[in-house]
Amino acid sequence: MFPFRWPVCCFLLAFHKPACGWVGYDVLEVTCSQGLSECTVASEMPLAIPESDAADVQTVTAKVELCCKDDTPCTLCLLIDAQLAIRVTEDTDERLHSRHGNEEEDEATISTAFVTLCYKTPPTIPACKRVDFTINPTGLKQKIAKVSLVITNPAGVSFGSIVYVYPSECLHPFVEVEAPSLNQVCSQNLRKPVNECQVPTVDSVINRKMNQVELKFAARNKLCIQYEADGSCQLWKTKTIPLHSVTPCLCLQVWDDDKPRRSQSCPFKNMGFLEKNIWQNLTASVGHGRMNDKGQMLLWNVTAPCRLEGEVWPCRWTSGRNCIEIEGFRQQLENTTWEQKRNLQWVKRGVFEDINVQLLPCVMVHLTRGGLHLGPFCSHHSVRWRWNLLAVAGLLVMTLAALMLCLLHGFIKKWASRSFPGGHVKIARKGHIVLLSPPDVHNAISEVCSLGSLLRSRGFSVSVDQWSRMEQCKLGPLPWLHSQLLHIKNLGGRAVLVLTRKALGLAREWNQQHQEAIQVGRGNGNAPQSPYSDIFMASLCLILGDKQQGRSGERFLLVTFEHDVGQPPGGLPELFQGLRLFQLPSQMKTFLCELAGGRKGKAKGGRTKAAWKWATFDGWKLKTKEATCSQGTMPVQCKYSDI
Repeated sequence: MFPFRWPVCCFLLAFHKPACGWVGYDVLEVTCSQGLSECTVASEMPLAIPESDAADVQTVTAKVELCCKDDTPCTLCLLIDAQLAIRVTEDTDERLHSRHGNEEEDEATISTAFVTLCYKTPPTIPACKRVDFTINPTGLKQKIAKVSLVITNPAGVSFGSIVYVYPSECLHPFVEVEAPSLNQVCSQNLRKPVNECQVPTVDSVINRKMNQVELKFAARNKLCIQYEADGSCQLWKTKTIPLHSVTPCLCLQVWDDDKPRRSQSCPFKNMGFLEKNIWQNLTASVGHGRMNDKGQMLLWNVTAPCRLEGEVWPCRWTSGRNCIEIEGFRQQLENTTWEQKRNLQWVKRGVFEDINVQLLPCVMVHLTRGGLHLGPFCSHHSVRWRWNLLAVAGLLVMTLAALMLCLLHGFIKKWASRSFPGGHVKIARKGHIVLLSPPDVHNAISEVCSLGSLLRSRGFSVSVDQWSRMEQCKLGPLPWLHSQLLHIKNLGGRAVLVLTRKALGLAREWNQQHQEAIQVGRGNGNAPQSPYSDIFMASLCLILGDKQQGRSGERFLLVTFEHDVGQPPGGLPELFQGLRLFQLPSQMKTFLCELAGGRKGKAKGGRTKAAWKWATFDGWKLKTKEATCSQGTMPVQCKYSDI
């Protein structure tokens, strides 16, 4: 029998029991049963293999185990056991009888044989090993022998792969064996290291002061985030995550490109204070539809960062601002039936069949975790009828007003010529205003839209990013923003950026990363990813560009609806230094005056002064001592005093 060369220990993963006696690393070992001697093994080409001499393979068994040697990492081994039927010829029988008569007969005269065993893992080509041995008939039991082969680091075999083992002369007997998976191996409490199980880690620290989670991992490693442990993983390039985007189901994966295995951790699972980030980012929508039998149905879907459990039911909105449940339609929210969208959000869809949509039903959502009731969520059709009569009445009033203006046009013209004999009446054209929402737009969307409606009623040309979603989808967020700034250049006006506390935090983070990128010579660096708005980040780039060119405050103004935004001790970030900040609604008059006076204009002199006693703006009578305007290579800038 072939002697063992090194002390080793193999771990049989299938049964979690150690089995000792195998050898390791780049050495082919063979063990022969009694009756066979001088066993050797060598590689053999899988093609044109000669027929075996005096040995037939009856059965083949195989398995893949983890083999470990002292002071070296563990590796995979392929173990093959073949039972052979030895064909003893008449000449061999005569020598056997002669041997009984003469014990000193040279055993070298006894015949030799070999057997070839092959293995392959699709789609690689087969690899074969030839075992040569000498037959000792006196040691054979019923002409049956056994050959055991150990192949360390078999070609093409990796963790979790399928291996086919068979004799070379035919495909029968044939055995299929599966190698243990990497996760199965790494989950065992092994006393020896496995190189593939060594994975990087990531640490997370919650910074409540900065409202963010700071991630600590090696620079050479890569990181992705996923909502739910089995959700899609999105590559994350920064080392901070906004705190309002962190939920208990958020998990982190980190890996090294040189190793196939990733480490996964869900460090926020038991942090109850993050539950609010789930329902604050939960949305629901309702729609109407018809069934095949022309019956009516109510469609609904709920979108949230995490899969949730609870109930959904329709309710009828009453004039008392209550939503009364429509009995018999409750449906369960189960965390096993959600689907994940590309933006990592989870969505659950459902339908209420045979429901009377004339009742203008809405949807209520109850969450088991936390016992929250959210809603009602109503279809736009449910509220449209409330405005139908008002819209018709408004249309009639506008039509009558237009007719009256046409009839009175001549009279007004004559009256104006008598009232202003020195010339025609000139109506100042107001500029174009672009309203840009903060990244956490769901908290301030009503204020932004109300401000846009107010400015439009005052005669400004207004574009609100929340009103232009279809145009942004066609052009893209950045081209849309540049097209609006082109309107400002042609018509005059300003871009107004609405700030919140969260927006200030993102702006500070963006400016800090920009400064760090400049210090290491990477240009402007990468802006932090925002889960809400690309336009907000683009506006920061444009504001920075204006500041670097000495044009700070010419195109952008800042407004806020929160009383403590921009107040000490934090103050405004360095990026916003030089931009005027208006607190609304307390500074609404000053803000409107700035928009009306801050349009681009043309002046002939380099510096002019005009003394005004009274000026009328949108129905407000404002007293002004003087307006000082300067023009050079820069656009006209006016500063008003004593308003």
